[in-house]
Order: sequence, then C-alpha cells, then structure tokens
Amino acid sequence: MSKGQPISPALMATKRVDTAADHRPPGAREHVVPAAPAVHGPGNTVPPMQMTGSQAVIRSLEELGVTDVFGLPGGAILPTYDPLMDTDKINHILVRHEQGAGHAAEGYALASGRVGVCIATSGPGATNLVTAIADAHMDSIPMVAITGQVSSKVIGSDAFQEADIVGMTMPITKHSYLVTQAEEIPRVLAEAFHLASTGRPGPVLVDIAKDAQQDTMTFSWPPRMDLPGYRPVTRGHAKQVREAAKLVAAAQRPVLYVGGGTMRADAAAELAELAELTGAPVVTTLTARGVFPDSHEQNLGMPGMHGTVPAVYAMQQADLLVTLGARFDDRVTGHLETFAPTARIIHADIDPAEISKNRTADVPIVGDVKEIIPDLVGAVRQEFERGGAPDLSAWWTTLSGLQATYPLGYPKPADGLGSPQHVIERISALTGPEAVYASGVGQHQMWSSHFVRYERPRQWLNSAGLGTMGFAVPAAMGAKVSQPDRVVWAIDGDGCFQMTNQELATCTINNIPIKVAVINNSSLGMVRQWQTLFYDGRYSNTDLNTGHDSIMVPDFVKLAEAYGCAALRCTRDEDVDDVIRQALEINDRPVVIDFVVSADAMVWPMVPAGVSNDQIQIARNMTPDWDEED
Repeated sequence: MSKGQPISPALMATKRVDTAADHRPPGAREHVVPAAPAVHGPGNTVPPMQMTGSQAVIRSLEELGVTDVFGLPGGAILPTYDPLMDTDKINHILVRHEQGAGHAAEGYALASGRVGVCIATSGPGATNLVTAIADAHMDSIPMVAITGQVSSKVIGSDAFQEADIVGMTMPITKHSYLVTQAEEIPRVLAEAFHLASTGRPGPVLVDIAKDAQQDTMTFSWPPRMDLPGYRPVTRGHAKQVREAAKLVAAAQRPVLYVGGGTMRADAAAELAELAELTGAPVVTTLTARGVFPDSHEQNLGMPGMHGTVPAVYAMQQADLLVTLGARFDDRVTGHLETFAPTARIIHADIDPAEISKNRTADVPIVGDVKEIIPDLVGAVRQEFERGGAPDLSAWWTTLSGLQATYPLGYPKPADGLGSPQHVIERISALTGPEAVYASGVGQHQMWSSHFVRYERPRQWLNSAGLGTMGFAVPAAMGAKVSQPDRVVWAIDGDGCFQMTNQELATCTINNIPIKVAVINNSSLGMVRQWQTLFYDGRYSNTDLNTGHDSIMVPDFVKLAEAYGCAALRCTRDEDVDDVIRQALEINDRPVVIDFVVSADAMVWPMVPAGVSNDQIQIARNMTPDWDEED
C-alpha cells in the first residue's frame, strides 16, 4: 500500500458486503432470505472465552469444519502458525511455494466439493497466491485464502513486506476482507466460508493484520453474519420454467449445453433425469466433463475449439440450446456472431451477471441448476403429457452418422516416437473412472479431456478459464489429500511440470502418493502447434530440450528421484501398459513417469481462433463435409 494511499474504509472488515441490487434479476423468482444465514460447519456452540486473534483464527477454522489447509509461514502470519501446533483437528500441509498452496486448495475443493483453504504471509507470500485466486475465480471454485498483513499501525507506510493484497484481489474474488481488529475474526471467517460456498462459488480473501492476530479478544461461536446485500437466488421463476418447457416441447433439434455450474451444483442426477426425459443430445464443457457419463448414448462429448465434431455440429445446427450452468465462453462459441445461428436460448445460471452477457437468452432462469432442473423436468413432463414428446429421430440419425464418420482418434506419429494420445488413453483404461485426473494446460489437457473416459462427477480437474500452467501437480496433491482412497493422476506437460514440480517434495514428506504422467514432447506443445499451423513452422522459443534427441535438461527421472519419488521412463508405445501397471503398484510414495513422445502430435479437432465453429478442422486443412450429413 503506497504512501499517501490510505486504505479505503470500503475495504475494511467492518464494512459489510454491500450490493446495489435488492430487486430481482430477470428470470428470478421472489426469494425470502433469513435474517441470519446459517454458519458453515457442524453447528457447534462455544461459550465466550478469552483468546488471541490468532487462536481465534484456528478455532474458527475448526468450528467451520476445516480439516486440511495448505500454506507457507512468514513474519506477518507467524502469530497464527503458533496455535496450529496446539490443534489435532487441522492437518496443515507445508508447501514449497504459495502458488502450490492455492492450487492444492483448488484441487481439494474440486475433488471433494468442500471449501479449500490456503494460508500465506504478507507481501510476496500473498502475491504468490494471486494466480491461484484468479484461477479459482474464473472456474468458480470455493476457496478461502488467509493472508497475514503488516500491523494496522503501519499500513500505508510501505512497511517491510507490505502489499495491498485486498486491492489486488478485489477483481478476482467474490469478496476481499481486511481485518484490523481481533474481535472481527470469527465473523469474517464465517462470512468468507458462506460467500465462497454459496451462490456462484468462488474465492474469498481474508487479510489479517499482525496486531489483530496478536491482540486479545472474546471468542464465541457461532458468530452472527451480517451480509444484507448478499441474496443468491436458488429457485427459478416458475413462469420462466414453464416458458422453457414449452420451447423444449416444440424443439426438433434441441441440445443440452452443460457447463461447469452443473458440476459445482452437484446436479448430475438431476441432469441425467432431464436428458433421459427429453432424449436430447448432451454436450459437456471442459469444466463439466464427467457430470454426464461418457458412456451414455446421448453424450456427444465436449464442444468448442477442440470439441468433437458431433458436439460442434449439434450446437451449430440446434434450434434450441438448453444452457445449464454455462457462460458461452469464447472457446465454446468461436466467432460469437456465427454461433448456433438458428437456436433459441434457454439460459439457467445462478449468477445473473452471466445471463445474456455474451448471447441473449430467450428464456432466462436465475437460480441453482440443482433446483431448476427438477422444476424443468416437471414442467416438460406436463408439456409432453399434453401434446406428446417431439420426434427427435431425424436429429439423432444425423448426429449418429457424424459419430460414426468422425470418431475421436489420432494417427501414429510419423517420426516413430511415442503417441501422447495413446499414453493418456491407456492411463484411463488401466486406472478406471474411480480415479481422479488433474491436468496442466495445453495439448495434454485437451488430449486428457478427450481420451480419459469420464463416468462420474469430480473425476476431472483442470484450469479451464484462466489456463494456468503448473496447475496439475499441486491440484492433484490437494485432491489426494481430500480423496486419500482414490488413485490420483496428474497428467502434465513437460513445460507445465517445470513450473510447480517442487510440490513433489511436499507430497513425499507428507505421504501424498500421487502419480504424475509427464507427457514429454520436449516443447511448449500447444504454442508449437500454433506455430506449425499459423507461423509457417517458425518455432520461436518453444523447444524445452527435455525429450528425445535433446540434452534432457532437466532429466525428469533424476529430478523425481531427487524428490524421493519413484521414477520411470517410457519411450515406446509398446511399453506403455507395463510402465503404467508398475506405477499403479507403487503406493508408498509419489510416482513420476517421463513419457517421451513425439513433438509433432497435434490436437484435433480444432477450430482456429476467431472463425466460425462451422470451420472446424479434423486434421490440417481438412474440414468435415457437412453437406453429406444434411
């Protein structure tokens, strides 16, 4: 916080969350909110007692039901680290970098549905969390980040390790608090967990001044939350639901466009009922993979830039998109003006700001899709009973033809090196859907979205909206902490892996036996693919020298061994199964496999940026012949 820039009273913890809107958003039904919302956690009552603010932080986390936190201490948060030694209810995992703490909290939340928690100190400790906080914000992940701040008496004086983390994170959190008084700590933490986990989930930052941690206060539980402007609508407006049902009953080419909001709402069972009632094809976005089983005959796969041909075609030709917890992201729509040109839009989302933001909704429904979908099922069933269900056989004949003609596949690399798609396909086949799969960002992310079979919710973790390289290893670590009985794979690229592999030390020391598959094409693969396609093969600064016929710096096997991991290398497709089986048999420490693969493998299908999804390519300069399918 710079000199001459005092902290605004609007950012202080004593200033409650305020919003401009008391009136209902379009498509929302009237919703009565209790004066005092329920506090997160098991609902214990604690009588008043004296303690320090730092003790109140730990006791509040206990009462909020927190069992695991990821963090790294420093001077401004040190008072809070001391009482951590006195609790047997909270498992603190010491990370090697604060970004790892943030991604681990994300992975914990994504795999379990619980709020993830990370802790860091002031200044650079807090700023190292910013990437993970932004990532959680883009992908609607419930997370609470607790940071230490310099003493309130020197805020604004450029004190040692002072940074205005509240100001920095306000655009990328649901809310950011600055706590300068010890007695505010229980209420603020209770509000933070409530905000993070209700409505549209997301990250909340709680920045606590050092003197607030050290001062004495009277602790009691539960605190009374004061969030007068925070009124997330959960039930859809009944009239809008009826209008949506009429459109469904009239549609000849409907598509259920399912986004990550459906996953966050734990609405898989409700979605399955709607899909089977309507018989409509289902497409699941990158953050929704697994919320509808890949094995279901109505699942067309992922839409968008690297979507399947049937999914992309279905959305382009649809006369109705039933949009559930999705936001018409540019990676789904391509050139927005040409996206789904003949489709009417039903858009259900808990965040009213998303409704008609990118594509105007014909029927907006604000609310929780877990509650909206059953209402819609009932209304659709009534419409079908009155007028009969629409005949979708012609629609399915076309889509089934596309599925047969353009299945997902891949050619063997011309250079004879390993095939990355084959590696990922076999990891999935040999491990199965009960495992958790986390990926980094790039080619291996897209291959993982296609070639792992997703059969259940919370099976697939990745950084979608922000596209954060380095996400996989710490996210897998967090997922394994929350799901200790599941196999957890981090499918990473050689570029991503080098950003956060220091967390292998955390995994080894804390007995977190994740399995890491490094898809090592010795390059920044997705950037190299674009250079191949759009920059005449001019590979400017994308060669990483980690793979075949290179100096192999670093040698991933030696690096993994230095971190105490089991280390394997696979260079041939013929050996892939044996190496994966070896990895699956090792459960007493992390395992890293260096899969050395071809640098020339590409992600297909692909829609080039800025063009219509109609121009999807199934290989270089090869576009499906849509006329044959009409």
